[in-house]
Formats: sequence, structure tokens, C-alpha cells
Amino acid sequence: MAKAEDLEGAGLAIPPAERGDISSNLLQTTETGKASLVAREGMVVCGLPMVPIILATYHADLNFHPATQEGAVAERGETLGTIQGPVAGLLMAERVLLNFLQSLSGVASETRKYKEALGNSSTKLLDTRKTTPGYRMLQKYAVATGGAWNHRLGLFDRVMLKDNHLAANQSDSGNQLAKLVKKAKESNPLCLVEVEVDSLNQVPAVLAAEPDIIMADNFSIRDLKKAVELIGDRISTEASGGITLESLYELGQIGLDFISTGALVHHACWKDIGLDWVQ
Repeated sequence: MAKAEDLEGAGLAIPPAERGDISSNLLQTTETGKASLVAREGMVVCGLPMVPIILATYHADLNFHPATQEGAVAERGETLGTIQGPVAGLLMAERVLLNFLQSLSGVASETRKYKEALGNSSTKLLDTRKTTPGYRMLQKYAVATGGAWNHRLGLFDRVMLKDNHLAANQSDSGNQLAKLVKKAKESNPLCLVEVEVDSLNQVPAVLAAEPDIIMADNFSIRDLKKAVELIGDRISTEASGGITLESLYELGQIGLDFISTGALVHHACWKDIGLDWVQ
């Protein structure tokens, strides 16, 4: 898809009359070239296994030789790897290749920052479904590369009963909630059942319904401590909403099982990586 955007104008209502790399076509060369991928700033490297896959879509004779490992911390000026092969193919692949590496390394680096802010807590840091449409699995891979854990991959792998589910089913509390959780367990025996709460007074009813996980959404630190005390070891606990770098360390000391935040992806900035021609 990325190649088609670059060479064919994919996504335009009226495709361009001239297609292909009209700049590289001016060179009229069949020679081979060599270029290095270089970190322009410090980062957690992510996306290296994609490089050979991307290059192969442009030319079968483009070869990649990594100089570091996936998930490694690269310093400014460090070479991440070298690419060698037909000049035209290498020039065509450059931007798309860098786009993937820069964006994925940005997510991995942001994730590492949040993970370090959590300190040595046993609480696990999770991502969310707040991802760029069509790129979820890549971005969740980058989160894992950065040192955090993946939450749901989609709507298919966990029952997540949020406020709107409960309201739509008139199951905000008591017996109706217990019935819905029971139905969820019976209908999806291989999936975890998680229930979201947004106030302390919802916790007793949800606790009685016995889901696998209770997620406290946008709780204050004080209320989170009370919720963890109420729940104890009976059910796994998760905090979400309003999670910041500044609050992570304190949150990690409460005794929560999980903290989830979409910021690992949507606060991430691309990392600066260059493709430098080797003479």
C-alpha cells in the first residue's frame, strides 16, 4: 500500500498520468549502490525485521545487513545497518523504508520512557486499542519492543464491558450486571471478562459479579487505593485514563496488576533516521 501511494498515487480520486519514480528514472543507471541507515538521535530501534520485506517489494537484489539488534538503544550517529543493491530500487524504497522505521522506533522509544517512569514496580504497563487504523499490529509490536505489554488486539479476544455496554443492556449494577458477566463467561469460555468502573460505588456490584478483571477508569490516586483495598486479591485490577509520565511512579506503588494507556502510541513522535549514501 505504501509503495502504491508513492509510485501510483493510490488514494487519489484521479490517478496520475505519469507513474513510477520520475526522479530516479532520470539517472538511467543499472549500477549498484550502498547506503547506511543512521540514527540522528537516541532511540529504541524498532522495525529492522521489516527492512528485508520492504526492500523485496522494490527489487529482489536489495540486501540488508543489520548493525544492531531489534529493541537495542541506539545513540546519535550510530549505524543501524547497511543496504546494498540496484540504485534505482534503493532510491525508490528510501522514503517508505524510513517512514516505517521512524514511526515504529518512535512508539518503542515512547514506551521505554513510560516503562522507566514506572520504576521497579511489579505492575505491568499495557497499551490500548487507540492505534492508527490499519497499523495496529505493527504499533502493538513496537510497544512490546519498547518493553510494555499488549492489551486487547481487537474486539475479538476479550470481553470488555464498558459503560456504554452496561447502559445499553440496563446492567449498571446488581443482578443485571451479574447476569451479563455470567453470560459473557458462558458464551466466551476462552476469553477474559473485564468490567470498567468509573466510580468507587460501582465496585461492590462488579466485585460480586466476579469478572476476571476490574478496570478503574479515570480514578484519582486516593480512589484507586481504596478500590485496590476493596478488591484485594480476588480479581485482577487495572487503572486507565489520565495516565501520565508524572503519575506513573506513584501509581506503580498502589498494588495494581495493570496500568493501560494509549499514550504509548498516540503521544509518540517519529525518530530521526537518515539514509546516507556510502561512496
